[in-house]
Amino acid sequence: MDATSTTIEQNEIEIDLLELLYVLRRRIAVILLCTALLGGLFGVYSAFFITPIYESTSKLYILTQSTSLTSLTDIQVGTSLTQDYKELITSRSILNQVSDNLGLDITYEAFLQRVSINNPNNTRIIAISVQDTDPDRAKVIADELADVSRENISNIMSTDAPSVYEYGYVTNRPVSPNIVRNTLIGALLGVFVSIAFVSVLYIMDDTVKTSEDVEKYLKLNTMASIPLREDMQKQKGEKKKDE
Repeated sequence: MDATSTTIEQNEIEIDLLELLYVLRRRIAVILLCTALLGGLFGVYSAFFITPIYESTSKLYILTQSTSLTSLTDIQVGTSLTQDYKELITSRSILNQVSDNLGLDITYEAFLQRVSINNPNNTRIIAISVQDTDPDRAKVIADELADVSRENISNIMSTDAPSVYEYGYVTNRPVSPNIVRNTLIGALLGVFVSIAFVSVLYIMDDTVKTSEDVEKYLKLNTMASIPLREDMQKQKGEKKKDE
C-alpha cells in the first residue's frame, strides 16, 4: 500500500468522524432527552424504591492504667494493639453475644456485613460503625457492641478494659442510597446509550443521499445534479394532501 492510498483512507476516516459528529449534533435533542430520562429514573428509583440505610458509630479508647502518655514506646505498643482489637470485635463470639443480648434474628455473616471497624492513623481510637435500616436500632447495636467488646477484650487479653470514648448517636440522614450520585450515574448512562444508539444508526445507514455518497460508495463520478425546485416541492406537498 503506497503513501497516496494511505492518505486517502485517513481522509475518509476523518470525514466519517466529522459526519458522525454532525449527526450527533443534529440529534442533540434526543441525547439530552435520554440523559434527562435515565437520570430522572435513577434518581426516583433511589429515592422511593431503595430502602435507606442509616449508620451509627461508637468509639473505644485504648489506654491501660499503666500506660504513660509521655512514653513513645507505650504509645506505639498501644497503637499496634488496635489491630488485634479490630479482629476481636468482629469475632463470631462477640457478634453472636450482641445478637443474643438484643434478640436480633440475624446470622453471623449478615451481622458482619453491617459492621465496620476503623482506626484513625496514629491513634488508639477504634470506631465501631453499624448500619441498619432503623437509625435507632443502629445506635443500640453500636452501643451494645462497644460494651460487649470492651468486656471481652479485657478478659481475653488479660489487660485493662478500653474506655468507651463516645457512644453512637441517632441520625436521620441515611448513608445509602446516594441519590445525587445515582442520578449522575443514570445521566452518564443516558449519554452513553443515546450516543451509541445514534452512532449505530448512522453506521448502518448505507443509503445514498449526496453526490459525495455516490463517489464514496459506488465509485462513480457525478457529472451533474438536478436541484429540486421549490414549486416542485409544493406540488408534491399538495398531491400528498389530496391523497
